[in-house]
Amino acid sequence: MRIGIHVGHWEGEPHDVAALAVEAERAGFDSVWTSETWGSDGAILLAWIAARTERIGLGAGVLQMPARSPAASAMAAITLDHLSGGRMRLGLGVSGPQVAEGWYGASFDEPVERTREYVAIVRAVLERREPVTAPGPHYPLPLPAGSGKPLKANVRPLRPDVPIYLAAMGPRNVALAAEIADGWIPFLYSPDQVGVFEETLAGGLRAGARERSTLDVAPMVPVAFGDDLDECRDRLRPLLALYAGGMGSAGVNFYKDLVSRFGYGVAASAIQASFLAGRRAEAAALVPDEMIDELCLVGPVERVRERLDAWRAAGVTTLLAKAKDLQTIRALAEAAT
Repeated sequence: MRIGIHVGHWEGEPHDVAALAVEAERAGFDSVWTSETWGSDGAILLAWIAARTERIGLGAGVLQMPARSPAASAMAAITLDHLSGGRMRLGLGVSGPQVAEGWYGASFDEPVERTREYVAIVRAVLERREPVTAPGPHYPLPLPAGSGKPLKANVRPLRPDVPIYLAAMGPRNVALAAEIADGWIPFLYSPDQVGVFEETLAGGLRAGARERSTLDVAPMVPVAFGDDLDECRDRLRPLLALYAGGMGSAGVNFYKDLVSRFGYGVAASAIQASFLAGRRAEAAALVPDEMIDELCLVGPVERVRERLDAWRAAGVTTLLAKAKDLQTIRALAEAAT
């Protein structure tokens, strides 16, 4: 099992993502990954990191598809792959209706179909075999009734097969990732309940006529190190409450649905009710210890070292540890030995 460091999105000083990447490279980790929000651009962060590192893999984990056209994502991948000497991994995600429609002004209808079209266009741009055309309906190229013509990238990609990852949690999106992507990035993944995803993954792999070994299973995993286990859990409660309770509306929250499938439905409903009512501290306090222990790496180095075995046994091939400080990266390097 490879271990990567996920530094998240830029949050202002002192969140120096490049310094974290340099430390991760020094420690021998496989890759460093960025994300983006409605304010911090993930591709720009990767360019900043690429300029400060030499060997470590660079992952977009993930770029929001509503933020840029398929061609724009492919262009970012081509450019970053050249600038970094072939270290780029392109992670994509549909985001959610609140961000897609409220921030980008993009429709969130038919997310699975949109993703399939999007990835097909990105691959066509990267492969650069011929001018790119696409029938739509979501991303038609060239635009019907317009004056544009099919184009081929005027920069030859360093690699025509830059790995493409999909962030997915719902069954249809997970199946699509297994069918068409090089990697799958889940969040709030349980190594103790891999059966929740097995049938879906198997169906996607069959649809793509693929072997399981061709799919990089790369969950993002919250991490908190320290000798006081309860204090470490408390550091992660607000994060889990935010996703299970606040990432979406009362009717649409993919993270809440996922942890409910793991058996935390009652707790998730209570967390969401408190969070959406503005009682965030109360929502965090409602996150069960068991949920933190199952979905995160938490506690002393020795405890995390033992827990890593569960992730290996679950078939995880790249674990993306969420880290925002040098101490966490160093402790994880110790635990991984």
